[in-house]
Amino acid sequence: MNVLITGANRGIGLGYVRHYLAGGHQVWACYRTDKGGLAAMDDDNLHLVQWDVSEDPPDGFADRAGVPAELHILINNAGVYGGAKGRDQSLEGITSRTMLDVFNVNCVSALRVVKQLWQRVAKGGGVIANMSSKMGSSGDNTSGGVYAYRASKAALVIVSRSMAVDLKEHGIHVITLHPGWVRTDMTDNTGLVGVDESVTGLTRVIANAREYEPGAFVAFDGKIIPY
Repeated sequence: MNVLITGANRGIGLGYVRHYLAGGHQVWACYRTDKGGLAAMDDDNLHLVQWDVSEDPPDGFADRAGVPAELHILINNAGVYGGAKGRDQSLEGITSRTMLDVFNVNCVSALRVVKQLWQRVAKGGGVIANMSSKMGSSGDNTSGGVYAYRASKAALVIVSRSMAVDLKEHGIHVITLHPGWVRTDMTDNTGLVGVDESVTGLTRVIANAREYEPGAFVAFDGKIIPY
């Protein structure tokens, strides 16, 4: 299979890269400026793509970047928390700049990438997986705060659902994912789930994506997340 992953230089994204390479698949791993963990990887099936998904790509970008004409899995994993944890996303500390910056990366970037690549996914009869978070579930929000991150991940669920409706006729199945509270840099390694455990579950959900309703919001353990 041909797999493209954004935000692939660390954390869950890098875990995805390792998983699909171990399965013998061709992987196009996207990073903004820092190759991170990708720099040390030596695999003929790994193709590095420098792509700042927070900006609109120029015409013909995908071809020049070497993205194949046919993709089977597209994972929109790039994301940011936004500011320092705590005050920067509290009611007192949140700013319009933080809201817009986080929304741009966590939600709009997925739309940019899909607009650029959906025809390639259609040729592969593939799956688009958008990485959201249970933090974007209004039904699960009992602690408040974290305005920018929560709002951006909630918006991605809605955008993902619209993609699922619009792309179904082209043979593309879209699904939205919750990775769990994973031990990564974003969580200061305080999560409850390791990267490998999360990725193992997430890739199982992706492999069985068509068992779920288009645009479904699914956790790494296969359970539906209430929106």
